Amino acid sequence: MDETRRNLLKAASALLVNQWAAARLGAFTGESSTEAGRKIVIVTCGGIRREDTFSETGIHNISHLYRDLLPQSSFYPFVSNAGVTSHYNTISSILTGNWQRVDDWGKTRPQSPTLSEYLRKQMGLRQDQTWVISSNKALTSKIGASSVRDFGPAYGANVIFPKQLLINAVVHAAAEGRAVHSTDRSTMQPEIESMLNRDNYDGLGWSVSGADSSLNPIMLGTMQQAIENLVRTNAPVTGDEFTYLVATEVMRRFAPSLLTITFSDMEVAHFGSYSLHMAGIRTVDRLVYELWNQLQSLPAYKDKTTLFVLPEFGRDLDGSNTNGFFNHRQNTASTRVTWMMCLGDAVRKAQILENPIEQTDVCPTVARLFALKNLDLPGKPIPGLLL
Repeated sequence: MDETRRNLLKAASALLVNQWAAARLGAFTGESSTEAGRKIVIVTCGGIRREDTFSETGIHNISHLYRDLLPQSSFYPFVSNAGVTSHYNTISSILTGNWQRVDDWGKTRPQSPTLSEYLRKQMGLRQDQTWVISSNKALTSKIGASSVRDFGPAYGANVIFPKQLLINAVVHAAAEGRAVHSTDRSTMQPEIESMLNRDNYDGLGWSVSGADSSLNPIMLGTMQQAIENLVRTNAPVTGDEFTYLVATEVMRRFAPSLLTITFSDMEVAHFGSYSLHMAGIRTVDRLVYELWNQLQSLPAYKDKTTLFVLPEFGRDLDGSNTNGFFNHRQNTASTRVTWMMCLGDAVRKAQILENPIEQTDVCPTVARLFALKNLDLPGKPIPGLLL
C-alpha cells in the first residue's frame, strides 16, 4: 500500500474512533475504571487451507508468519473445528468455548456466554474494555453477547463493522438512482454522510456502548471529517485494511483488555477467484505482522499481551462436489483441521506442539489467563502456555 493512502486511512480511523470516544465519555463515567492488567488479542482469519499456508507449497503466501513470527511463537499445527463450519457459528464457538449451532447469518445470539460477558461480569470491566471489530459480512452485532439470562448485552462487547458504512453508502446511492464511481470518491461522501444522518446506526450492524444507537453532533461531526479525509485518495481500499486500522485506533484510544479482530478478504474465494483468495491470505499475513509490531510499540500492550491467530476453518478439497476452495462445507481434514499461533506474554518458549487441540480450547485458555473462576466450559486450557 502506498504511504499516501495508508496515512489517509490512518487519519480516517483515528477520527472515527475519537468521535466514538467523545460521544461515549458520559456513558463510561459511572462505570468501574477496573482493567484486567493482562491483554488478549484474538485474530480469526476466515477460511484458509493448511496447504496454502503452513506447507512446503504454501509458505510463500505467509512470509511474515513463517519467517518473522513462527520462531517466537507457540505453534499448534493441528487445531480442530468440530462444529458448524460457518463464520458466525465458528467465531461464536471460539468466543464462548462451546460449539454453537445457531443461525449461520447471525440472526440469533450465541447460546452460551462469551468471553466478554465472563470478563465484564466477574471483573467489573467497562464496556470499552471488550471489542469485536470485523470485516465479515456474515457476522452481526448479536455476536457481542449471548442469550443467557444472567449475562447478555449488559455484559457484552462493542461490535463494529467499519467497511459496512462504505458498502451501505454505495447500495443507498444505487437504490436512489445516483451513480457512484470508484475513480471519484468525492461522490461517495454525501452518500456516506446520508447513512450517518439517519436516526441510528443499527443498519450498519454496530453495537457500541449499550442500547443507545443515536449519533450525537460530536460523533457525527468527527465521522464526517474522517470521511472527508478518507475520500481524498482514489486508491482501492480493502475491508481488512480498514478493519485493521480501526482496530489499532481502538487499541490506542481505549487499550481494551480483550480485542477480537476478524479478517475476511480471503473469502473472495466464494466468487471463484483463486488469485484474489491468495491475495487475501497475503494481506492477512502482513496485517498480523503489523499488528504484532503495534502491540510491541504501545505501552499499554507491550510485555503484557498474548496474541492468538487462527483460521476459522480450512476450505474444501479441489475436485470435490462442493466446488473445492470456493466453499467450506466438507467433513474432511482440509476443511476441519487448521492451525493456531500464539505470541507474547503467555508463551513459555518458542515451540511447535503437535498434540491436537480444539478451537473451543481457546476460551478456557483466555479465561485462565484472566484468572476467571467457576466457569463450566467443556474445553481445556491449551498446553505450552504460562497459565
